[in-house]
Amino acid sequence: MVTASDEMLHALVATVQHNCDISDALYAREYTICIYLLKMRELFRWEQAYGYADPLPKEELGAWVMAREAHWETLEGQEYAPVSIDGEEFDPFADQEINNRLSELGMVYSGGIGTWRKPHFFLADLERRETLDERTIYIAGRERARDITAPPAMTREGSVFVRRESLRRTIWEKVEEWQWRKDYEHPMAHLIQAYRLDDNVEKGLDRLTDDEIETLILHELGEIEAGKRLGREWEEMLAESGRTRFELIARSVRDHLADTLVTLPRLLERDNPAALHFYMANLSGIRRELFPSLRNANATWLNKGRIEPLLDVIEKGQSHWEAVARQLLANYRKQPEPEAMAIEEVAL
Repeated sequence: MVTASDEMLHALVATVQHNCDISDALYAREYTICIYLLKMRELFRWEQAYGYADPLPKEELGAWVMAREAHWETLEGQEYAPVSIDGEEFDPFADQEINNRLSELGMVYSGGIGTWRKPHFFLADLERRETLDERTIYIAGRERARDITAPPAMTREGSVFVRRESLRRTIWEKVEEWQWRKDYEHPMAHLIQAYRLDDNVEKGLDRLTDDEIETLILHELGEIEAGKRLGREWEEMLAESGRTRFELIARSVRDHLADTLVTLPRLLERDNPAALHFYMANLSGIRRELFPSLRNANATWLNKGRIEPLLDVIEKGQSHWEAVARQLLANYRKQPEPEAMAIEEVAL
């Protein structure tokens, strides 16, 4: 494998981080104040290399936040910079072309659009590259540049990107949240027991992250299948409905379609209860409200050992969520800025 020179790597990291900063300058303060401060804390933790359990120095954190916000002010009106590799420049959203060059250097990159139309960029060491269901899967290791929001997985141009660091951090946040509440009826309690996270949290997190990488890959493959069924008009609809409750419901509906088509059936085929525990523990917000029958079926499995209700609700979910998604598209065709459907209208 060819290695990148220190000079080239430094310039590449600087460019990608610059684009991350521009995105954050435009979108970061759109979050509620609580979410914003939590995300800034975690960005500071990552940037300054603090461990998950390390207490953060309040004065240093406060000064860092003020400095970062001042830096964002200097970026107003700037365009995203092209990514330069060995003198050749690429559009920052040209993932495939950039990765064709970076893979041989042991690195991976992505630039895409997320919730609320916020651009996300990251640059990381390439842990491995593989092919599954004729799709290229990139597993990212150590992250060199990132923005305030770090999605653990995403699909871009038919390729799947999974970010180990971001996934591990997300898992830790879920574990920490459960430790505050100690809700032994919550699926997280079963997960903590299965991975013995109370005994050795670092070792348990490593094992859990390895397993959940596979689950994230399945979800992204489900997203690709859902995309085939819904077509490009779905993406156009999301682009037109950014930053609305309609968008949040639409994204949740597509998530459920992806998971009932691929993720959940494959998890049950693999007979990995711990992976299903984490899936259910991660079912929150609108996604949780939309799918009460899945939670009920999971409770039956946990309490009575009967898997049939889960199989049944997953099968029903495939047709239900596709029908709901098509109804959302129909509403969009009638009215380009449709109102969000009530949860009870679309829940299963």
